[in-house]
Amino acid sequence: MSTQPVSSETDQDAVLLVIGIGSQKDRDSRPYREYLLSAAAQRFKLWLFDSNEPTWQSEYVVGANALNCYDPEAVVAAARRLAEQRPVIGMFCPDEGTLLAASHAAAALGVPGMSVDTVTACRDKKTTRALLTRAGIAQPRFTTVRSPGEALRAAEDLEYPVVLKPRNLGSSLGVIKVSGPDEMAGAFGITTAAAYPGVEVPDDYIVEQYLDGPEVSVDGAVFDGAYTPMFVGRKQVGGEPYFVETGHTVTAGDPLLDDEALIAMLQDAHTALGITHGTTHTEVKLTSRGPVIVEVNGRLGGDLIPYLGKLATGIDPGLVAVDVVTGRRPEFTGGLSRTVGIRFFGPEEDCRVERITLAEPTPGDGVLQLAKVVSPGVELYGPPKDYVARYAFAVAEGADQEECDKRLDAAGALVSLESTPIGGTPATSAPIGGTP
Repeated sequence: MSTQPVSSETDQDAVLLVIGIGSQKDRDSRPYREYLLSAAAQRFKLWLFDSNEPTWQSEYVVGANALNCYDPEAVVAAARRLAEQRPVIGMFCPDEGTLLAASHAAAALGVPGMSVDTVTACRDKKTTRALLTRAGIAQPRFTTVRSPGEALRAAEDLEYPVVLKPRNLGSSLGVIKVSGPDEMAGAFGITTAAAYPGVEVPDDYIVEQYLDGPEVSVDGAVFDGAYTPMFVGRKQVGGEPYFVETGHTVTAGDPLLDDEALIAMLQDAHTALGITHGTTHTEVKLTSRGPVIVEVNGRLGGDLIPYLGKLATGIDPGLVAVDVVTGRRPEFTGGLSRTVGIRFFGPEEDCRVERITLAEPTPGDGVLQLAKVVSPGVELYGPPKDYVARYAFAVAEGADQEECDKRLDAAGALVSLESTPIGGTPATSAPIGGTP
């Protein structure tokens, strides 16, 4: 589908509808989402649908409604009511859990965006695997199972190690590596217990071959069916057998951006999934037999990867995202050439946060930002209960990834957590450095 550019100047009441920017009661979404909302506000007047009343978001929007953004019927009804009051020129949805509801609303209002079928195909890993395999794109062997016994038989056929995962969750929720048959029953219980607000998890789960090699992510944009990569994130993962993302690094001019075979594969994958307009976050394993797509997400990446891309390249992913869903051809020239990384800090044990202290970075140490992401009183749990139990993060720049990693390691000394172990006594306050 081709779209005509939309100008906010054509109607002074026109708004871009933002769905699910991430207002939460106990975790601060501002460090993760403000760069996107502020970019969108440069282009259009914004109206926000979110699960809670706006707080920091208020300075960027002209209006807001609090509703269940995970419920397609509720979002469609609210969008129609809004459209009766003022023109809605498009939808911007950076939140995984509300993508499906947003696609229903876009279809109901007839504005550009990913279709319901496309969002469903991206979110359902079984459908993604089937479509990409049919398109001739390398995929791991996989099957779906409904019981530990079926999972054991599948793993014997696929050969250990295997990966067990829910069909439609993100953030590595419920994803676990299984190295032998004695681990399967426990792993199956962990995977089947995984949940995300507003997402109904099918009762069949994926068992697939474990892919060797490092994992990267590619954030890109699709306009009139043509895919353009913006930046590559080099991912750090810990906590095996879980896949806990502890940090990412983005380098302007990453050589993978010039890998013709990889970019062709990404274009073919987006075509196979029916993506014509939108921004995506694709996870890729660089295996010994070549790159293999792990999943394609129908939104920009989380973990501030697009923000790192902006700092490293100068390309503003928020502007690109709102441009492609309102018919404006995006600009991909940023003018910067840096390496920028992020490191997340998490507790060494399940705990209740009492106090987080951030020391002032020393000029010249490369630390660009330190931020708290939870409030005192929040309880943090490691996997399998929670895969993103973080209390702070650091962003740093360097001449290359090695220097950037060293500076992020050193930034750990600037972050101090006072906490009470769950069911225990207050812990001693001490800096926690390195990857959690």
